Amino acid sequence: MALWMEAGSEPKTDSEIADLDAISALKQSAAIELKEKGNEFVKMGKKHYSDAIDCYTRAINQKALSDSENSIIFANRAHVNLLLGNFRRALLDAEEAIKLSPTNVKAFYRAAKASLSLNLLAEAKSYCEKGLEHSPTNDELMKLSRQIDSRKSECESREAQVSKAVGIAKELLNAIEHRGLKIGKAMFQELTGHRKPMLDKDNILHWPVLLLYAEVMSSDFIENFCETDMFSAHLDVISLVKPFQTCFQKVVHHCHGIKKMITPVKLLNCTMSSAWHWAGTGVRLSKKEILCSFLEGTAGSHVESFGIDAEDEADCSPNGVPAAGRGPKWVRVNEKRTLHDVLTDPNFVIPGIPVFFVVSKKSSFYKEFKAGKWFPPR
Repeated sequence: MALWMEAGSEPKTDSEIADLDAISALKQSAAIELKEKGNEFVKMGKKHYSDAIDCYTRAINQKALSDSENSIIFANRAHVNLLLGNFRRALLDAEEAIKLSPTNVKAFYRAAKASLSLNLLAEAKSYCEKGLEHSPTNDELMKLSRQIDSRKSECESREAQVSKAVGIAKELLNAIEHRGLKIGKAMFQELTGHRKPMLDKDNILHWPVLLLYAEVMSSDFIENFCETDMFSAHLDVISLVKPFQTCFQKVVHHCHGIKKMITPVKLLNCTMSSAWHWAGTGVRLSKKEILCSFLEGTAGSHVESFGIDAEDEADCSPNGVPAAGRGPKWVRVNEKRTLHDVLTDPNFVIPGIPVFFVVSKKSSFYKEFKAGKWFPPR
């Protein structure tokens, strides 16, 4: 009997041939029945999708149908995998269906749809175009082709935005390195947000600068402090109209114990106040960390690789380590110096953006501050 024939051997008798034909017919019938049963399971809804896949798989495993018929089954299984979100499996099934029947338009459509779901836009477009070669007026393929074009346009636009953001960040980093500035971990971001310096067309840095009023624990903000400006140019325009306590009327919230103001704060005249920075503290960020901080709030915020070699990374150990026997200290800003001059102080690690503490010379608090009895909030 044919059932006992060795694998690969040819039937020799009419009886064996008849037996093989009967077995083939049975397997073919079973495969067709499994295919139809799978189709019925698909119509019954999501709860039966796994049953449909099982039926299609068993039908394929019968190995009794023609290539064109098996192509239909693979395409059907691809359809169910698409419905289940198994996009990689759907793509593999659709590709197998195309191999078995290069004119299977549904297989091309499902391969394109799976590729789009996997964000394989070039492959998706290729499958659409090949499908349209066989069916030029296919509405589903034409609609999908437009979706792919739209997605591709969006991706190209997003990539352009990311590239631009990274380019600006790298230009900033180069400018900062050229000036020998040290950038540390950002502080008081609840007050400053994701503000960052800007490099103009003349290669001049413009910094957002945070002013903290130590005595009354309030803040003010200079949006654009050009590195070539002297401090006096900014402090001169801020004159005292009322005592400190009556100047701060509108409070948004507290941050590190400091009130954030929504109106500009009137401060003492330059001749009656002084600006200070806290020197000898801070940890210098690496190049990668600086770039990441510059990219916060931009289209490039998710970028993790910048092509920076490990040996090019800046030392992340504490900078501005004071001499033996000394600790962090207050350094008074000379109002006749430019912002650039102040920031290039070897012991100044910029906490994201420059932060200065302003104190009235006429205040009783000034003596306490100058004596080192007051420290910045953490």
